[in-house]
Amino acid sequence: MTTATMDEPARGAKAPAPRAPKRGGTTPLQALKRSWDRHWYAWAMVAPVVAVIGVLVMYPLCYGLYLSFTNANESNVAKDIGAFHQGATYHFVGLHNYWQIISGKDGDFYPRLEWTVLWTVSCVAVTYAVGLAMAMLLNRPVRFRLFYRLALILPWAVPAFIGVFAWRLMFNSQYGVFNDIINGVGLPSQDWLGTPFAQKVAVIMVNIWCGVPFMMVAILGGLQSIPGELYEAAEMDGATPLQRFLNVTLPGLRPVTSTVILLSTVWTFNMFPIIYLLLGNNTTGDTDILVTYAYQKAFTGISDYSGAATYGIVILLILVAFSTFYRRQIKTAQD
Repeated sequence: MTTATMDEPARGAKAPAPRAPKRGGTTPLQALKRSWDRHWYAWAMVAPVVAVIGVLVMYPLCYGLYLSFTNANESNVAKDIGAFHQGATYHFVGLHNYWQIISGKDGDFYPRLEWTVLWTVSCVAVTYAVGLAMAMLLNRPVRFRLFYRLALILPWAVPAFIGVFAWRLMFNSQYGVFNDIINGVGLPSQDWLGTPFAQKVAVIMVNIWCGVPFMMVAILGGLQSIPGELYEAAEMDGATPLQRFLNVTLPGLRPVTSTVILLSTVWTFNMFPIIYLLLGNNTTGDTDILVTYAYQKAFTGISDYSGAATYGIVILLILVAFSTFYRRQIKTAQD
């Protein structure tokens, strides 16, 4: 007859101590104190960045959002005239400024939005195409490759205002190098910045010149991360250079392409210095994109601070909506 018995605990083994009963959850203050005690060094490193972002980004953004709901302009804001202080007399108008823009009643938003979209698409498309072509050339073993890379990065290394002023001198109708070239072949001088169409072509050219180096460097890094075995396998399968480009290079560049196109679109949509420094006040307004037009509203004539702030918020909303839609489309395509 067999009797089932339970094994006795090993000698010398201590029984587990009973758990203390829980006395409620952790309060937010206790959790914050625990996080500070454990990660105080990280909080100390992040604090200056948070302070700078709050002062330079969040405060102007919140103040601009507030102004967009008012009718503030140069005549009704607080100002000091000598010893006399004039208090602010503007008032809250709700969504009136936004309705003026979205409904088209101001007559300026949609024409400038159309040109801004055309400007952005043209610059990003040409910049990506030229940057891809240069990156593929520099990714091959050629003589003086390092020199070519440094020379092509130069427009990116030069400060924007210096590069734009150099182009402005070249476009000069009297002393510019472009007129010297065409005069040398017997053609008359041209006013390169004299008409709205010429101004639009000029700003697109300059922006492409400034944007190609970034695109080239980013795509070149993406090309060098594609395994060479993929090209060897495609070549052994009899793929032509075009087929290798379409089926190996472009899919391999997809992560880099999605990022640089998004960044380039946001930067170009808000590219204030190129247009303002190249044209200055020598424009009829047809060449103004949304951000330069908002600047004109805020700092020319009777300054319309609420209108400029409203344009700024609308630009922000457009870019946020585009970025969200773009990232979702990219994620859907990858899945």
